[in-house]
This record gives sequence, C-alpha cells and structure tokens, in this order.
Amino acid sequence: MDLADPVLAGPTATGPTATGSVPADVTAAGLVPAPFDRAAGYALLDRLADPRTRTGTLGPLDELAPGFPDWIVTTLFGGTYQRPGLALRDRQVANLAALTALGGVEPQLADHVRNSLRIGLTREEITEVLVHLAPYVGVPKALAGLRVAAATFAEADDAAAAGAGAP
Repeated sequence: MDLADPVLAGPTATGPTATGSVPADVTAAGLVPAPFDRAAGYALLDRLADPRTRTGTLGPLDELAPGFPDWIVTTLFGGTYQRPGLALRDRQVANLAALTALGGVEPQLADHVRNSLRIGLTREEITEVLVHLAPYVGVPKALAGLRVAAATFAEADDAAAAGAGAP
C-alpha cells in the first residue's frame, strides 16, 4: 500500500477527500450528489425516537466510539431518510423487515417498533409486518421479531399505566 498516494492514505486536513471535492470523472459521469443534512437528521431523530431512547443510545455510544453516533444520525437520518420516493411510514416498515431478517439486533428492532408506534403504525400493522416475513426470513426469525414487538408493546403499556405517556 502506497501511503504517499492521497487516495490510499485516506482523508487528510489538506487532501481532496477532506474538502469534499468530487473527482472530475465522477462529476462528468453525472452522478447525483447524496444529501447529508445533519440538522435534518437530528430533527427527524427527534420526531422518531423518544428522549430516553436518544440519550440512552447516543450518549453511551459516543463515549465508546466518539463521533460515531453523529455519523449515524447524519448519514442515516440526514441522508438515506431524506431521499425522495418513500414515506417515513414505508421506511419504518422496511426497517422492521430488515432488522427482523438480520436477527441478533433486538435492541435496534425494539427501537424501530417504538419509532413505528410514534409515527402512527398500529400494533396490528407492526405485528402483521412480522408475520408476513415468516415465509421469507423463516419462522424462527419472525417469531423472534414478534417476541421483541410483544415486549416493546408491554413496555409501552407499563409506561402508559405509570403516566409516562409512551406510545
């Protein structure tokens, strides 16, 4: 590996990758630039996630991996989610399906079940998304997703009964 080559060496304070310039051949190809809007990302995260989820997830993660939560919010919520073509509700259905298919990501799936409730999906719709996945991802993964949803619904019920106002 030739670290004298600025592309192989990675971003530097003075290199072209640090300034955000785009190579001429990419510009000539007519590629559409991807939006990365940090403010829009944090605004959307505020809409999707409750304060407990935001502070309980982002703060500890930033302590472990400084800057990583900001990267997630900026690229995901300020980038991918900002693309045209899918409503927020449709993106949440896709997230529920993808996380269930992955398996082993129960905390993230629970967050997205809560997020889905916050933006108006019903418990029945969330449940049906997970049931619908069984022939595609396998019954065990669909059942695991349903267990996460059931626990998240119960948590929401407990919070509502305690007066916390969770969905």
